[in-house]
Amino acid sequence: MLELKNVKKSYDGVPVLEDISINIEDGEIVSILGPSGCGKTTLLNLILGIVDSDGGKIIYNDEDLTNVPMEKRGFNIVFQDYALFPNLNVYQNITYGLRNNPSISTEEEVQDLIKLLGLEEHLNKRIGQLSGGQKQRVALARTMVMKPKILLLDEPLSALDGVIKESIKDRIKAIAKEYHLTTIIVTHDPEEALTLSDRVMIINEGKIAQFAKPEEIIKTPENNFVQKFILHQLEIKKNNIFTLFASQPQAAVQVS
Repeated sequence: MLELKNVKKSYDGVPVLEDISINIEDGEIVSILGPSGCGKTTLLNLILGIVDSDGGKIIYNDEDLTNVPMEKRGFNIVFQDYALFPNLNVYQNITYGLRNNPSISTEEEVQDLIKLLGLEEHLNKRIGQLSGGQKQRVALARTMVMKPKILLLDEPLSALDGVIKESIKDRIKAIAKEYHLTTIIVTHDPEEALTLSDRVMIINEGKIAQFAKPEEIIKTPENNFVQKFILHQLEIKKNNIFTLFASQPQAAVQVS
């Protein structure tokens, strides 16, 4: 379990995150959702260890990681721009991290992951020959071969659309289930968060506005901000999201 207890962060005296306290269960997919500038990326960086908190604790399986450096936390991130090596082919990108740590994943495990992500036919291609969805799958594979304790995804679907986006959603869900992997996703898109996650944490001005299952957020938004944010963001995409939750009675958020 990942626990955040009263975590806070400021920059130049301006609070970015205030009193963030949550528990994330093993194998759970959680999205951190909110408008630009709300503090969601800062929270991801705090969990990863890129930046230090100003207060509170970050605990994983009863071990206090608050002051543990990033490289010793055992977490890993897939960045929004994929950060792949253009001079290497797909297979070389996937196995890059194993060069100095070959015992982390066996060749059989690597091949199983390649198959799970549907990358068999692309292994000899250069990165420049891949579509956006294929690059995202390579980035996921490269991270997964290192067997992270927690997988962090920064806007993983922002550059994708349509069928490709739905395919990557399915791959992320499959990975989380197959490896019982705790997965934390930063997104500004409610549709992504509500259709991909077990629970969604909505942040507003550095504070948790609501942390609940998608259906609970749809049925009973905790405050006006949550209702207006979800309503505004989903209005254009109403068919997808509201079809998904059509079976939920007395939905509090309605789009005409």
